[in-house]
Amino acid sequence: MQGCASRLRVLPDIGDIFPEKPPTPILDTIESPLHLKNLSHKELKQLADDIRSELSFIRNETQKSVKGSMSVVELTIAIHRVFSAPMDKILWDAGEQTYAHKILTGRRSVMNTLRQKNGVSGYTSRFESVFDPFGAGHGCNSISAGLGMAIARDIKGKRERVVAVISNESIMSGQLYEAMSNAGYLDSDMVVILNDSCQSLHSKLENTPKTPINMLSSAFSKLQSSKLFRKFREAAKGLTKKIGKGMYEWAAKVDEYARGMIGPPGATLYEELGLYYIGPVDGHNIEDLCCVLNQVASLDSTGPVLVHVVTTQDKETREEKQIGISKKYNHDPYDSDPQPSNCCQTYSDWFGEALTMEAQLDKDIMVVLAGSGMGMEPALKLYNDKFPDRLFDVGMAEQHAVTFSAGLSCGGLKPFCIIPSTFLQRAYDQVVHDVDRQKIPVRFVIPGAGLVGSDGPTNAGAFDVTFMSCLPNMIVMAPSDEVELVNMVATASCIDDRPVCFRYPRGAIVKSNATVGHGVPIEIGKGRVIVEGKDIALLGYGSMVQNCLRAQSLLSELGIQVTVADARFCKPLDIKLVRQLCENHSFLITVEEGSIGGFGSHVAQFLTLDGKLDGSIKWRPIVLPDNYVEQASPMEQLALAGLTGHHIAATALNLLGRTREALLLMC
Repeated sequence: MQGCASRLRVLPDIGDIFPEKPPTPILDTIESPLHLKNLSHKELKQLADDIRSELSFIRNETQKSVKGSMSVVELTIAIHRVFSAPMDKILWDAGEQTYAHKILTGRRSVMNTLRQKNGVSGYTSRFESVFDPFGAGHGCNSISAGLGMAIARDIKGKRERVVAVISNESIMSGQLYEAMSNAGYLDSDMVVILNDSCQSLHSKLENTPKTPINMLSSAFSKLQSSKLFRKFREAAKGLTKKIGKGMYEWAAKVDEYARGMIGPPGATLYEELGLYYIGPVDGHNIEDLCCVLNQVASLDSTGPVLVHVVTTQDKETREEKQIGISKKYNHDPYDSDPQPSNCCQTYSDWFGEALTMEAQLDKDIMVVLAGSGMGMEPALKLYNDKFPDRLFDVGMAEQHAVTFSAGLSCGGLKPFCIIPSTFLQRAYDQVVHDVDRQKIPVRFVIPGAGLVGSDGPTNAGAFDVTFMSCLPNMIVMAPSDEVELVNMVATASCIDDRPVCFRYPRGAIVKSNATVGHGVPIEIGKGRVIVEGKDIALLGYGSMVQNCLRAQSLLSELGIQVTVADARFCKPLDIKLVRQLCENHSFLITVEEGSIGGFGSHVAQFLTLDGKLDGSIKWRPIVLPDNYVEQASPMEQLALAGLTGHHIAATALNLLGRTREALLLMC
């Protein structure tokens, strides 16, 4: 009996397995943003606490990061208190800010499905709610879209207000300044809210001083947003214009210096772009937020207004401590169920170590990181520790990153330009015009290739093989495992006469017990045969080689001898290998985790021109479907796309005429 009691004592508490949901009395009364308008300021503060508790509980249930939303709880409440969505259009620049918005707009009951298959999106989505007038995944787009909506409103004679919430992570984006400049020129009424969370994608900006918030700045923000002050300022401008050019210019300088002394650095920049600047405002003071936004909303014909709101992401840590959530996870968006950080190594980890080894041997190797990095910072820590002056994190500025890399190369250096697949799309003109056209040897590293699990279609890397392999001078390759990745780092380092790119997926490496060694350069345009058989050939590209091997294992159990080949290169294609596969087999299947027009299309073009499709070979391509694969776990996404080992094996069986066995395999 005593032994039984001792065993019971070590059993986990039921609350550890099924954590009790914290009480949220005010939030429980909210079914629509309209209900916020009846709450007192005291109740709004309690609502903010309730939402933070709810977000923390969601984090604990789903293991999805809610850090970005924690900092904007009060701001979200104030926006929905003052404005009337969905009639008023509220656009969010980054999905990570929107979870409190989703909770308040009727999606609270399904937030436990966040970033899961058929669940709530991690971003705003026009397909999910009328409260999401525009989708946000990549950031930087809300002002452009909001301005378009504002102009459409003016043309149609409507009266709804347009609000765009941007984050300071977007401040490095050129599109944001293009949009603000155009907004200032068009002078259409809209509100831009800058959520300055003092967090930046640019690591060197993390330690810069925070924008001070005090009684003076709070009072000045309220004064700036008042209708009387705005009318007085506009009247003064009009009067000085009538007096003469010299007086107008003098008054403008006085106005600029006054704003420069009272406002934070950068305030005059927004005014020069044509936006009326208000701020800074304490982003956690609901009374101040509501006061300022109410006055902004009441202004008539204001033109574009920018409200600078300062928040802190420390709110998350304090709240989590209160409800006992202290676990730390290595958040890889590819993995729908992140494991503790010491669980396994990822492809990015191996890339970081391999690049560091190459950089130790070659002092000309440089790293240019752009597009939010997609979790690359930990992988590049070793490199950054050893070579801090040889890493340039440009933030959300992909176009600049590409041309900057081209300049480094022209100066005799060897830049590795690291941009996730989904963000490289933004810089395609620079890739074509500034790099490939001039045959400049920039080495493009493309993480986040293929499907990306819970990040869904917004961050999926479906198109890079297609749009990179059509360029005349680009070498395009992809590793089938971590060892091949290391070898491709070495290969790219050796190429000095043209641009090269290689992609790799998120997630864990193939051989968990392997260690990183020095890479061996691969012969350009040379694939390899991994397994030889006589019945059918599977030609895989990149990570799909592993699923081809799984299919080979399944087919071998049915007595089918399969050749599995690793293409390695999409361009230049190993035509000798393709010919060999066609000569030795009657059936060929190409497999890739990419869109139509990629690796399989290059193989098809060669087979057609070489006459192989005239009757000597039956060929089938397996690619991503011609639609956007929605969020789910990685395995669920691969199944939806028909790219699992079972799907590949079933395709082979159908090609061999063994349809019944194909159906049984998929049951």
